[in-house]
Amino acid sequence: MTEPLLPCIEIEPPSAADAAVIWLHGLGADGHDFAGIVPQLRLPPTAAIRFLFPHAPEMPVTLNNGYVMRAWYDLYSLDLSGGEDEAGIRASAARLEALVAREVARGVAEERVVLAGFSQGGAVALHAGLRHPARLGGVMALSTYLPLRAKAVQERREEGQETPCFVAHGEFDPVIPPQAGRHTAEQLEGWGMGCEFHEYPMDHSVHPQEIEHIRAWLLRVLDLAADE
Repeated sequence: MTEPLLPCIEIEPPSAADAAVIWLHGLGADGHDFAGIVPQLRLPPTAAIRFLFPHAPEMPVTLNNGYVMRAWYDLYSLDLSGGEDEAGIRASAARLEALVAREVARGVAEERVVLAGFSQGGAVALHAGLRHPARLGGVMALSTYLPLRAKAVQERREEGQETPCFVAHGEFDPVIPPQAGRHTAEQLEGWGMGCEFHEYPMDHSVHPQEIEHIRAWLLRVLDLAADE
């Protein structure tokens, strides 16, 4: 039996969508967390992009004393010294892939689907994007890290080698250290993937300049003309 698709907030373009951005929230949040960023991106009205903001399932999180919250996978410690929830990461990546498949079924080409995420959501986007068997429009990893790093070396797909990546991190992030973002960008570059990397004077959040950089990157990877 096929598992139901994740519930999502969907923001439709004025015309039929020919591109999609699937944006995953962080631990304890929900799809509403980033839905408000769409008008801030100031994308041209002719951009036929469907934005999807899925809600993660609710589960007990070990790091938070088993408190039940929306999470893409369990967390044992912030520094990952206690190991990673591999089964949970893979399950959420499979749910994300199901949303990609639905976009393709709705007429959006894979190379025009962007996977995006913040913190835990960004880790899932990276995990899925590296293993997707075709070039995607892009992978956007915000204030996050590369999960299951050792296995990614063997499991990443050559078909996605040309998928462009955007990695951003806060210089003062107390949750996921800045070096995690730097190491992620270096790893992607080492694999020959085009990676745009930025650091901002912020903590575990989103910076106004970051939104401007995301806008420019989306315009480029989806081949959209700016409409100022």
